[in-house]
Amino acid sequence: MFPRNFGRLGRTLKAALPAAMLGLVLAHQPVMARAAPDSFADLAERLAPAVVNIATSQRVDNPYGEQPQLPPGSPFEDLFRDYFGDGNSRVTSLGSGFVIDSSGVIVTNNHVIADADEILVTFPDGTSLPATLVGKDEKTDIAVLRVQPSGPLASVAFGNSDSARTGDWVMAIGNPFGLGGSVSAGIISARNRDINAGPYDDFIQTDAAINRGNSGGPLFDMDGNVIGVNTAIISPTGGSIGIGFAVPSNLVNGVVQQLLQYGETRRGWIGVRIQTVTPEIAESLGLDRARGALLGEITPDGPAAQAGLQVGDVVVTFDGKPVEAMRDLPRIVAETEIGRTVSLEYFRNGSTASTNITLGRLEDFEASIAGSAPGVNNVPVPNGGQDPVGPASVVPTALGLGLSAMTDELRQRFGIPAGVEGVVIVEIQNNTPAAIAASEGRVRAGDVIVEVAQEQVRSPDDVIAKVKSVVDANGRVVLFLLNRGGELSFVPIRVDQG
Repeated sequence: MFPRNFGRLGRTLKAALPAAMLGLVLAHQPVMARAAPDSFADLAERLAPAVVNIATSQRVDNPYGEQPQLPPGSPFEDLFRDYFGDGNSRVTSLGSGFVIDSSGVIVTNNHVIADADEILVTFPDGTSLPATLVGKDEKTDIAVLRVQPSGPLASVAFGNSDSARTGDWVMAIGNPFGLGGSVSAGIISARNRDINAGPYDDFIQTDAAINRGNSGGPLFDMDGNVIGVNTAIISPTGGSIGIGFAVPSNLVNGVVQQLLQYGETRRGWIGVRIQTVTPEIAESLGLDRARGALLGEITPDGPAAQAGLQVGDVVVTFDGKPVEAMRDLPRIVAETEIGRTVSLEYFRNGSTASTNITLGRLEDFEASIAGSAPGVNNVPVPNGGQDPVGPASVVPTALGLGLSAMTDELRQRFGIPAGVEGVVIVEIQNNTPAAIAASEGRVRAGDVIVEVAQEQVRSPDDVIAKVKSVVDANGRVVLFLLNRGGELSFVPIRVDQG
């Protein structure tokens, strides 16, 4: 391999080569995944006794009213009894659950027991016990029940869902289609799924068969720990097509402990409405990349307002935890202790700053606004918001927006709430940058421009001047703060489109 006269260096390299080659081979060996078990039987046999069937019933008024009074023995008596019943009827549903405490504490989905008058829990040995509701949480679709057994029950424990990885084997046990305890197995297909089911979506996706009736049942890892609560499926047929979702155990466990202790949830709250930081928004703000949670609205006198945060700030860390995506912030805040003061980092005007914020309680805020007038955040815009008010009131812009100062006529025409001030978009011109944003539903006639490039505007001339200043500075995206029906949102419009 080496020439004879290569000398001492050649001999040294020849001696070292096998070890170097061995190291190279080892460094490129594939990572060996944990092998699939030969059988799930032992695991299923150990865990199945803790998984229960849940049946609920609810009395509802008969839509046909009371049965007419007929003479005894009338030939129509049976017909009317079948049609009208006894004036009311019962609706039943089936689901699954699992025991987490041998004294009789059971976890299931909220939608399994919602509005139930009676809840009956059936165990694998055939024993049935009535259950009482300890507490429920609609936001995560979790409920806690309690039964009074004659002796200790078989139970299972929560595992650490954060340690579960995509590709890990999992096993689901539940009550599909009311058939009774059934076992299915698969892998974790994905983590951190957002399926728009609630504000704290962070689902585990699995291809283990989950069907109607599996809701509320456990998703186990190969150590027998519950790492998720099976909650939803995507299916055009109602049956499993290999796309099921489970609420991760780390989220469930915190909710369960609060429900057991207080009978209700106690979540942190900072008083903001947030939106996603898109690449266009990040570019318009000068942020290095799309990350964080953009503050679109701040509750007056709320924790965020008291901490000095402003609309347009981007929260990038909370209590030392990074906020990579908008949906990270609600979960982190909700899990933070009420009354605690934490550090928050935010991006504003091209630089990062920090402040301290003291958390309030979300449920207290929700109770305070429960009596608000309905519809204030959902004001319809006539004719889809595309009819122009009239050419005399329209001031065109280079982006394709037709603008007008606020008038009583426009406020009435577009249902703009009292107190909302700014510049009204009255029409959107075709084949313009604004038309592209309109086609995506991000802007429409009737929207009120409150800010342009994070500076307040009061007239169409203000808007035109702000847009021009962005373009003159070689900016490619203009950031608008719009008010639609009383709700604020940031909308970027790229100037080099159309």
